[in-house]
Amino acid sequence: MYRYDEYDQHIVNERVDQFRDQVRRRLSGELTEEEFMPLRLQNGLYMQIHGYMLRIAVPYGLVSSKQMRMFAHIARTYDRGYGHFTTRQNIQFNWLKLQDTPDILADLASVEMHAIQTSGNCVRNITSDEYAGVAQDEVVDPRPYAEVLRQWSTFHPEFAYLPRKFKIAISGGQQDRAAIYAHDIGLSATRNAQGEVGFRVLVGGGLGRTPIIGSEICEFVPWQHLLTYVESILRIYNQYGRRDNKYKARIKILVKALGIEEFKRQVEADWADIKDGPGTLTAEEVKRVASFFIDPDYETLTDHDSKSSEFKADSRSFSNWMLRNVKPHRVPGYAIVVLSLKKPGLTPGDATAEQMEAMADLADRYSYGEARITHQQNLVLADVRQKDLIRLWQEASMQELTSPNIGLLTDIISCPGAEFCTLANARSIPLAKMIAERFEDLDFQHDIGEITLNISGCVNACGQHHIGNIGITGVEKKDHDEWYQVSLGGAEGNDSSIGKIIGPSFTFNQVPEVINRLLQVYLGERTEAERFIDTVRRIGHVPFKDYVYAADFVAEDDDADKHVVVPAQYSVPYYSPRF
Repeated sequence: MYRYDEYDQHIVNERVDQFRDQVRRRLSGELTEEEFMPLRLQNGLYMQIHGYMLRIAVPYGLVSSKQMRMFAHIARTYDRGYGHFTTRQNIQFNWLKLQDTPDILADLASVEMHAIQTSGNCVRNITSDEYAGVAQDEVVDPRPYAEVLRQWSTFHPEFAYLPRKFKIAISGGQQDRAAIYAHDIGLSATRNAQGEVGFRVLVGGGLGRTPIIGSEICEFVPWQHLLTYVESILRIYNQYGRRDNKYKARIKILVKALGIEEFKRQVEADWADIKDGPGTLTAEEVKRVASFFIDPDYETLTDHDSKSSEFKADSRSFSNWMLRNVKPHRVPGYAIVVLSLKKPGLTPGDATAEQMEAMADLADRYSYGEARITHQQNLVLADVRQKDLIRLWQEASMQELTSPNIGLLTDIISCPGAEFCTLANARSIPLAKMIAERFEDLDFQHDIGEITLNISGCVNACGQHHIGNIGITGVEKKDHDEWYQVSLGGAEGNDSSIGKIIGPSFTFNQVPEVINRLLQVYLGERTEAERFIDTVRRIGHVPFKDYVYAADFVAEDDDADKHVVVPAQYSVPYYSPRF
């Protein structure tokens, strides 16, 4: 993975010193909250309902064991003993004191990390395929190009104050595992007929209030021109994107207003002026960056382990885990392992300090000291020897990291929701827990097969509900009670689509039964080996809607199990924009 040079380290250290003085002035009253807000947001610090939240950047989801141990240290020292992995491949801490945040950033700087550009109207953390470099279907390893984009976009003066936040995702495989269609810019590595490396470029994707699947703006941009082409897209957006209405400020609105052909014409007119300029990538520069992502010292192994096969036959738990959580590796004798952070009954994407330390230890012992955070809020060990799978499973099981549910119903994506976020209309985490517990039976999950269920507490879609096969989003009614809309037919990957709302909203306790009714329609209508999303696309939404709304729900007390979050107590004046 990429390592800081002296310039990187110096810049990050200076930012920490600068923020320490800004916090001092805020605590002393020299800065008002209005004056301080843009300064803290530049360092990933949000004010939520009960405390400050810090979002830490994890470029393209790649994290070393040393950095993971630092996360554990922060969780234990400054937070309530846990952290939350996000759909942006980052990590958030939700219970921080303002006076501690400069020390946290200093701790992060000591392991080559920061929280820069995890907030604000700038280019956010670059995301990528969590199987990058090891996937069997990989065309090009996207990590060097993701790193080039990260270095280029960090502190870019022209794009520090865009009309709205800007997200870029890059995928290197034949299958899209980075949800590139749901990003402002989506990049898919490819090769032309001559075998030359380039990128298919999508633009104008995004979720939120106006969910849109990205459109192709260029079929093939040679790798040399990746930065300049992306820069031209951003220049046109920066010039013409709306600043009068933040709900209409994302690039997707501009692309839709102009049409993809006119937007492309303007981009390529701008690109003509900078195409062969200083931003053109050289082979030497790409080689320099790629040197940080060379293969580890793989052993020569056979692509089969008899001991694992025998153990698999004797242990149903291990067999289920191998089926769902272990993926094929491009190198014989190795495997990709997904550690599940979705044990039913626990918060999706959360990891305790103890679990983080355990994952760091597992990475050191079994995966060359590295791990990857997925946008599905799980963790990947990318380079595990097949002969180590039994021991890895046994050790990870002790930390509740081996739920065999990757890609199944209880592998729920969820935002923090109204328990933490000032923007949310409804709770996400308790709902995710209730759904997971309702459908915990593994045999039932295997019978359902591959399915995605995503939950967001509001229309901002941090839980990516629009691209879940089943999407759930909190909506605000006049009585301010919790209500949830349910959508159907969303998907990510090569066949990305936006889900369609099935009808009127539901109460908190009604949602699990809604899910059950949707599944019953699927079980009754599917053909052999047909996935949930395929059945939805074949028969349409009407049969699902008709069954869900066919009869009244059994009345339940929706106030009986309200979850109470104990607020943080601060010795300094605190203000929450929610109240």
